[in-house]
Amino acid sequence: MSLIHSAEIAQTSFKTIPIINGADISVRRALAKEIRNACINVGFFYVANHGVPQTLIEDFVSQSKEFFALPLESKLKESLHLLFGNNDPNGGGDFQEGFEFTGEPSNLLDHGVVSENGHSIGLNTWPPELPKFREAALRYYEAVANIGKVLFPIFALALDLKEDFFEEKTNNAAALMRTLRYPPQEDVTDDHIIGIGAHSDDCFTILWQEPGIQALQVLNSEKEWINAPPIPGDQFARWTNGIFKSTVHRAINRSGVCRYSIPLFVGANWDARLEPIPGCVSPDRPLQYDIITAGEYVKTKLAETYSH
Repeated sequence: MSLIHSAEIAQTSFKTIPIINGADISVRRALAKEIRNACINVGFFYVANHGVPQTLIEDFVSQSKEFFALPLESKLKESLHLLFGNNDPNGGGDFQEGFEFTGEPSNLLDHGVVSENGHSIGLNTWPPELPKFREAALRYYEAVANIGKVLFPIFALALDLKEDFFEEKTNNAAALMRTLRYPPQEDVTDDHIIGIGAHSDDCFTILWQEPGIQALQVLNSEKEWINAPPIPGDQFARWTNGIFKSTVHRAINRSGVCRYSIPLFVGANWDARLEPIPGCVSPDRPLQYDIITAGEYVKTKLAETYSH
C-alpha cells in the first residue's frame, strides 16, 4: 500500500497510544510496519524493551531532583537558567523549570562551541554544587541518543526507503536534551497556565516520563485529549508531507506532587532540506509545507516559543 493511500485511510481518532517492542531489532521489516502505522495514525508511540539500563535512568533522575532542589539563585548563576516559554499562544505560559544540554565531547571545537555546520551552539554549563550531575546527564544522553540512531533506519524502512536514507541528513546533528520539573497545578479548573501548553515538536522526540504520575495528553482528530500515561520501560511531518503526524500534545500536572520528565530532541543536520521524500506528494496531495532547512525551521520554532 502506498504512503499516500495509507494516509487517506488513517484511523486518527485513536483512544490509546501504541506500544512497540524494541527488544528484537533484527525483525526490522515487522518493526518498521508497526512504526509506520503508529506514525500515520497517532504520531506517538511507546518503545518497550528499549535497552537503556534502569540504573542510568535512576542516576540522572536523582541528580535532576537534586538540581531542582537547589536555591533559585544557584540555579540561575553560571548561566544556568530556568526554561521559560509559552508553547500555546492562547495560553498564559508554561508552568515548568528545566535544564538544557547537548552531548560532549565529540562535537566540541577548540573555539569552545558545538558546531552545527558552522552555526554555533553554546557549550554546556554544569552546576558546580553537583559534581555528579554532568556524568549522570551525559551517560543517560548517550544511551538515549543511541536509540535515535537505531530508529532512523527503521523510519526509512517504514517510508519504503533504503535504510541509510536519513544518514547524510542526520550525521552531523546535535540532539538536545532537557530535564524538566513540573510543579503541581493546584487549580484544576484553570487551563490558561499549564505544565506545557498544546504544541507539536519541531523534531523527533524521545521522552522519559516519571512513572505513576499522569500528565501527558495527546490530541486526536476528534479534538479529544487522550492520556499518555507513563509505562515501565515535526521534521518528519515535513519530510513526509504530513503523512507522518506531528501530533499536538500538552502536559498538565494535577497529581498534587512534582512531576519530572526528560525529553531528547533528535533533529536533522542544520543544513538538511526539509523537502518531501519520494511517494509523499501527488496531484491529489500537493505540497503542504514550504521547503526550508532544518536550522531555519528550528530557529523559527524557538523564536515562537522562547523569544530567543
